[in-house]
Amino acid sequence: MEKKTVVVVDAMGGDNAPVEIVKGAVDAVNKSDKVQVILTGIEDQVRAELAKYTYPEDRISVLHASEVITTEEAPAFAIKKKKDSSIVVGQKLLKTGEADAFVSAGSTGAVLVGGVLVAGRIRGIERTPLGTLIPTETGVALLVDSGANADCRPSHLVQFAQMGSVYMEHVVGVKNPRVSIVNIGVEEEKGNALVKETFPLLKECPNINFTGSIEAREIPHGAADVIVCDGFTGNVILKLYEGTASTLVHVIKGGLKSSLRSKIGGLLIKPALKSTLKKFDASQYGGAPMLGLNGLVVKTHGSATANEVCNSIIQCITFKEQGINDKIRALLGRDAAKKGSESDKTGKEEA
Repeated sequence: MEKKTVVVVDAMGGDNAPVEIVKGAVDAVNKSDKVQVILTGIEDQVRAELAKYTYPEDRISVLHASEVITTEEAPAFAIKKKKDSSIVVGQKLLKTGEADAFVSAGSTGAVLVGGVLVAGRIRGIERTPLGTLIPTETGVALLVDSGANADCRPSHLVQFAQMGSVYMEHVVGVKNPRVSIVNIGVEEEKGNALVKETFPLLKECPNINFTGSIEAREIPHGAADVIVCDGFTGNVILKLYEGTASTLVHVIKGGLKSSLRSKIGGLLIKPALKSTLKKFDASQYGGAPMLGLNGLVVKTHGSATANEVCNSIIQCITFKEQGINDKIRALLGRDAAKKGSESDKTGKEEA
């Protein structure tokens, strides 16, 4: 019998927990028979939500966690203090090998810090970035780092490019993905100190398809498949992307309701418009994987609904089946051997 992908889901994380989180977990096991879900959280609350649905009961279990980490708490302090939180309890299952992935819509800082402190980094990985799939005119692109590391060194960005290429090729299915670094111009001599130092390193990197710099306005057109930057820049790009998309949808809907003629026209174009707008719905792409950890940690939006939670769980199946972490180890192993003893300390000093 085929071994299932075991995904731990933080049932208490996010604005809509546990209602939407539990519903998303139920939708995932009903959608795919390849996944097994463990919900961590306050057991009676989680089971009360589960009781509302019909699902294969042998494929969802509940692991009690008496504490919840909130977004107001300092991440590192909370992870160390709240050992029985839904985040820590769930991530410990990654560390022991009892689970293949962990999904949470909870505190981003706590999820990221916990990933490093509890699960630990792959030997040789200097920093673990968030990789977020963003919609483009031609499909999707991976924005990496989208918010985990506000300050980076050139060597970090090179590893981001390598791990991002592995993810796009083997999870998304883009052969020989094009890699670009975010810049204020396409000329090689442009950029801040970080970009100028990183550009030649990416250019010389033999295992990526580096195509040069990319300006922000070219990202929506699909000019690159892997978009590399520090986490500060990436998070600004991501938030502006999301804000622009929601504003456009609001303005378009308002325009279509502004007169009788526009309402009639709206009815005629509704099927095509709905299909087009769906491409820019971030929830259908799941959450953002934290690349480079021992195990997979996926961070979903704090406002995630069942659909995004479900898709975040489903994406873990491909990640495991494609052996993404093994591929990252194989790709970076030679470089890792030179400085593995430093990076293998799970990065506690950097958390």
